[in-house]
Amino acid sequence: MMQRRIVTIEIAGRGPNLLDPAVMARLAAELVAADDDPQVSGIVITGAGDVFCGGLDVEAIRAGGDPVEFASALVDLLRLLPRLGTPVVARVNGDALASGAAIVAACDYAVAAHGVRVGTLEVSVGIWPMVAQVPIVKRIGARAAMENIGAGEPFTAERAAELGLVNRVAAPEALDAVVGAWLDAAGRGEPAAVAAGRTTLYEIDGLDYDAALELALGRFAAMFRR
Repeated sequence: MMQRRIVTIEIAGRGPNLLDPAVMARLAAELVAADDDPQVSGIVITGAGDVFCGGLDVEAIRAGGDPVEFASALVDLLRLLPRLGTPVVARVNGDALASGAAIVAACDYAVAAHGVRVGTLEVSVGIWPMVAQVPIVKRIGARAAMENIGAGEPFTAERAAELGLVNRVAAPEALDAVVGAWLDAAGRGEPAAVAAGRTTLYEIDGLDYDAALELALGRFAAMFRR
């Protein structure tokens, strides 16, 4: 029986793990490489040091970086996550702010340490999180998302859990155990079925009810034609 393993990918950027096009391209490449490896049964995204991610590197944009290039790289990363066939967990070891919160929302499962903040803060400095809001709204709905996005006040870890932006809140020393337990459970499925089912789940989320049922019917039939 093939021994399967978990891959951990760190968001390691300037300052509080800020995102620039190079950092996001590296993250995307590492995600694709892990997803393409048949020995990998789960992917963990976490932050280097004591912060998960502080969002886009706005200072780099103000210093002359192309804002559209930054936003496009973020869109590419957020578009990639639901298309992977491998379960992905956000290990939120520290604050996940702005686009960092969007990454948390785009993962399958999220575990946050007590005391961290999760959410956007752009509106408080005169910017609307146009791209970052998308996975957050999709994950928890517009009304709950506006509680954070409209005020620019990130959620506490506990409030994020109440709303479903994260699944569990744990002591920092327990994060790995909680992450591992979920990945162990998620890894019980046959890999091909998990890969097909995971991507279908996210496609269904973007369809109306009848279209989702039609898609599900086709994918159900495909499972038995393999």
